[in-house]
Amino acid sequence: MPKLVFDIETVGVDFDGLDEKSRELLLANVETDAQRQLVRDGMGLSPLTGRVVAIGILNPETNKGAVYYQKQKDEIEIEEEVGGNLAVPCANEKEILKRFWESANHYDQFITFNGHSFDCPFLAIRSAINKVKPSVNLIQNRYYDRPHIDVYDKLTNYGAMRFKGSLHLWCQAFGIESPKDKGVTGHDAARLFKEGRCRDIALYCVRDIVSTAKLYEYWEKYMSGK
Repeated sequence: MPKLVFDIETVGVDFDGLDEKSRELLLANVETDAQRQLVRDGMGLSPLTGRVVAIGILNPETNKGAVYYQKQKDEIEIEEEVGGNLAVPCANEKEILKRFWESANHYDQFITFNGHSFDCPFLAIRSAINKVKPSVNLIQNRYYDRPHIDVYDKLTNYGAMRFKGSLHLWCQAFGIESPKDKGVTGHDAARLFKEGRCRDIALYCVRDIVSTAKLYEYWEKYMSGK
């Protein structure tokens, strides 16, 4: 069956731009300045206070893929290669989502790292908010491999392991190049977006899907029992 590895990058809305009630709810259990900063920094982790700014896709069998990302205001919409994959600038989040679901329609097996907990529900909710109908239902039984295999779930026995590890640590353990090795992580997305460095977010997203694909291949070869 045709497989597709995907990963999303997100940024949060401006906390100070939220209505008073929303700010009050988000800070309901906050007591210290450090906790307040954590709330501000974590806005991009929720589909209610964040949005998708990039989605990377990769066919692990052909090693070809693309990254749909929100372009800068003055950026010309020209598709070109970034990190060996096609970079497709999009006008807004809605276009990113529509392009992803159009591509997803050609596959029946999806692979992520921590997608059950983050990428899939985030995509589903942001798609609903943007009135974009998904072409595939990725919110299903996490213990069933179709249509979605979450490599993180497989490696950690669905979270039962005491020490779960990050994508970087799993890559390091298996001798796979980590997307974090270039000095950029998903936590930098908000800063890069504010600086107008959307291409850098796209490039990081490409490194993420490449590492996830290699991690999946490693798991399938040595740990899947097939």
